[in-house]
Amino acid sequence: MKPAIIAKLKSELTPLFSNREIQTLTSLILEHVAGFSYTEIFAKDDFCFSNEQLTAIDQIIARLKAKEPIQYILGETDFLKLRFWVDERALIPRPETEELVSWIIESNEKERPYILDIGTGCGCIAITLGQKIKGSRVSAFDIALEALHLAHKNAEANNVFINFYHINILKQATWDETFDIIVSNPPYVRHSEKAAMDATVLDYEPAIALFVSDDDPLLFYRHIGLFAQKHLNENGQLFFEINQAFGKETVKLLKSQGFKTVELRKDLSGHDRFVKASK
Repeated sequence: MKPAIIAKLKSELTPLFSNREIQTLTSLILEHVAGFSYTEIFAKDDFCFSNEQLTAIDQIIARLKAKEPIQYILGETDFLKLRFWVDERALIPRPETEELVSWIIESNEKERPYILDIGTGCGCIAITLGQKIKGSRVSAFDIALEALHLAHKNAEANNVFINFYHINILKQATWDETFDIIVSNPPYVRHSEKAAMDATVLDYEPAIALFVSDDDPLLFYRHIGLFAQKHLNENGQLFFEINQAFGKETVKLLKSQGFKTVELRKDLSGHDRFVKASK
């Protein structure tokens, strides 16, 4: 039965995905349905999928054919070896954002930094920093109340305390605290870029967390930069994930706002993707 299920998955998914993607999806689906690792499933000679499990696999295939992301179907994903609940209330964490968080961890020189994550979504940035930087305190803002509920669930699941706030950063000029690190992965995709995007993103992930006007693509960076100038401690650091088309423009903006040093870094694909600015 097990080889037959793998053959079925390959046959059903081949029109939609590459062979490598199908291998990954097969492992994820079988592990999710069976409750065992892929290796364990095939090491158990007497293991058989129940009728309920076979039905669940069929339902997952149907949802994949409807372009729903596998992370939303399974309801979870991994981010820097931590597990997060995910659904349509927040964006799916990306590998590029793992790179950003790793850079923050590497750059931190404070023993007990106070960190602010602006636009926290499912909470992956805030929670991972709180988990991996010992002694850190972390607060997180988001405009979407439902996303904050999801982030709070993830914080509890990962045993990390985060101060969550329902805040629209475009209207929040002041705050009664200062921070050592401020990080944001704000909306940066222009509406004109929609045509090049996949339906798995456009049809399922929250537009409010993705898109910004073509007329003002650096809107969030400008507001957050000004906020950071007021609320970063001396020698504090501001980190951004950015649109690859606006690396130089983002650097120029932050320098004009008075940041001492601004560093632009590429992602593993060679695209301008991250900025670090020091106060």
